[in-house]
Amino acid sequence: MKKILIVLTSHEDLGTTGEKTGFWIEEFAAPYYFLKDKGFDITVASPQGGQPPIDPKSDAPDAQTPATERFKKDKETQETLAKTLKLDTINQQDYDAVFYPGGHGPLWDLAEDTYSIALIEDFYKNGKPVAAVCHAPAVFKHTKDADGTSLVNGKKVTGFTNEEEDAVQLTEVVPFLVEDMLKKNGGIYSKKEAWASYAVEDGLLITGQNPASSEAVAELLVKKLN
Repeated sequence: MKKILIVLTSHEDLGTTGEKTGFWIEEFAAPYYFLKDKGFDITVASPQGGQPPIDPKSDAPDAQTPATERFKKDKETQETLAKTLKLDTINQQDYDAVFYPGGHGPLWDLAEDTYSIALIEDFYKNGKPVAAVCHAPAVFKHTKDADGTSLVNGKKVTGFTNEEEDAVQLTEVVPFLVEDMLKKNGGIYSKKEAWASYAVEDGLLITGQNPASSEAVAELLVKKLN
């Protein structure tokens, strides 16, 4: 049975706004169930371990999808989520791929987390897929290839667009814009219109544009692993 590691943020403060952030439920739930229903063994980790913060906005009525509705009724998965493993205890040797769901949280912690950076580089170096959706491509801010260049340099990638960040009025709040960072690191960045499902694969890197893209990223990951 193939094993997938899902890494969630532990960061809950939305900059200095006094509001809360975290991970986006849909971006965890849709890939989680898609992979679980196909028989994959899933482990969930986060920098601090334990219950990762859920972005309250992702719990709003207009953000609900079949996957989030399923999650709300699923006590077993809620319990799994409450006991995420600590990221610094994780070894890539135990997994076949890693998946990073978004939400704004990763911009603050996972983008800068030395364990996460080393883990991604380790997965990549060992020929294992690294997937990230929406804000989670933020994790590629400091990751490097074996030759010392940015991991996304010269690779086709996508992620939350500047236009989408503007639409949620957080352009001035976030520490950096995902689209700008990916371009600055040499990524061949592309996107569809705002909020459309869009996922891109280039070698071992699989990225998705926004919450609507989370299952499309999981689909590409499954194809890759099969």
